[in-house]
Amino acid sequence: MDEPIDIDALQTLVQQHRAHLGLSLRAAAEQADVPFNTLARVEKGHLPDLANFTRIVDWLGLPPERFFQPTRFRTESTPDVIAYHLSRDPNLTEAAAEKIAGLVKELYGSLAVRETEVKVHLRAASTFTPQASRMLTDLLSAMQSKLMASGAGESARGGG
Repeated sequence: MDEPIDIDALQTLVQQHRAHLGLSLRAAAEQADVPFNTLARVEKGHLPDLANFTRIVDWLGLPPERFFQPTRFRTESTPDVIAYHLSRDPNLTEAAAEKIAGLVKELYGSLAVRETEVKVHLRAASTFTPQASRMLTDLLSAMQSKLMASGAGESARGGG
């Protein structure tokens, strides 16, 4: 994602809109109030200047932000990644992409296995629940086992 604007989506939508209206490239450029060469370059996947981008987006009847991409997209949420890709699909309307993303998020939330996180402050007796006590015991036991295993390995190698 080197470009700040999703030129692939712009290219596809310009081509589709022009075909839907049954216009030649020259007629579409005139209707959009942009130079013929500019619209031809957009249909080949080139980024127009800001003024022409604004005119083309107005001609398409879409908000300009629909084409803006984040410079870096990072997420740790699977439903967010899926929603992002659905929103970029030229075959889906914005409403359809949002509806599918909502369904994915709902299904993911009900089917994904999540670890329960318990925060414990050892000086606060009210937060030290039986569940926290068991988790702390399990954690300390696992740590002791690993330490014993690594210590036994070092002793066997003559390092302990």
